[in-house]
Amino acid sequence: MEEIIEFQVGEEDASLRLDLFLYDKLEGWSRSKCQELIRRGKVRVEGRVVVKPAHVVKVRERVEVILEPAKKEEALLPENIPIEIIYEDNEIVVVNKQAGLVVHPAPGHLHGTLVNALIYHCKDYFTSGDPLRPGVVHRLDMNTTGVLVFAKNPRAYLELRRQVENREFKRRYLALVKGVPLYKKGIIDASIGRSLADRKKMSVTGVNSKDAVTSYSVKEIFGELSLLELELSTGRTHQIRVHLKFIGHPVIGDPVYGFIDYGALKLSRSLIKSLENLPGQALHAQLLGIKHPITNEYMEFTAPLPRYFEDILNLLRQEFVPQG
Repeated sequence: MEEIIEFQVGEEDASLRLDLFLYDKLEGWSRSKCQELIRRGKVRVEGRVVVKPAHVVKVRERVEVILEPAKKEEALLPENIPIEIIYEDNEIVVVNKQAGLVVHPAPGHLHGTLVNALIYHCKDYFTSGDPLRPGVVHRLDMNTTGVLVFAKNPRAYLELRRQVENREFKRRYLALVKGVPLYKKGIIDASIGRSLADRKKMSVTGVNSKDAVTSYSVKEIFGELSLLELELSTGRTHQIRVHLKFIGHPVIGDPVYGFIDYGALKLSRSLIKSLENLPGQALHAQLLGIKHPITNEYMEFTAPLPRYFEDILNLLRQEFVPQG
């Protein structure tokens, strides 16, 4: 049986060619593969089949992608991937995600994800939402660690999605960044949209963008590095990483938006070596607050920093007298 994945064109995607729109949305797909899909009549815009890759999409249009049934060896299967479950009941499961783990499958990449692990570890994990993203209501980037909640049934999925859309989630992060912000506390209010130079990246821009607000406070200062605590008022793609780059304090260990030129820092050789061995960016989702989708009880979940992140902070504390 064919599967249909549906997207809605947002303001940041308006006026894109259809093939570029799908290239943005279908993780793991090449642009040529997206063009082939379109030419084969497997893409509908507002219910009408479109076969021209150059077709321009408009804001709020519904784009449907018709995927052929996965081969048996490519089906979305449970996998015994070790994960840390913080909390679980009949409606939700909360996980402390490790670095290097992709949250959900994508066409052509159906294995080795957190969702595959959840299907294995949670025997009553039902499909809800996108067939390739069952139960996924929000995400963390592959190399960001920390707290994520997943819905275990359609009712919980709809309510958690409503909370996300209404900005009711409380989300707090810790990030190690280059430099020291001028003010100990601040709010970054800068719209985010697709980068005009590279459609795979996001950037602060006024072109086809959405409002984005991040609050920060400086927790500790280590010479040329700072530990920040951040809270999200919105949840845009790559928001923290883009906002911190925008204010001149990129996240350590982030090769896309952040800082990885450790040799330029005035640090001991052992500390530089530790930074070079980071398995991901030094960004951690420390706290998540939600209302339970059934009981409406407010719940908060926390996850400790991964060991490698804590070890680097301890080395920095030994090398510098912490300020902040």
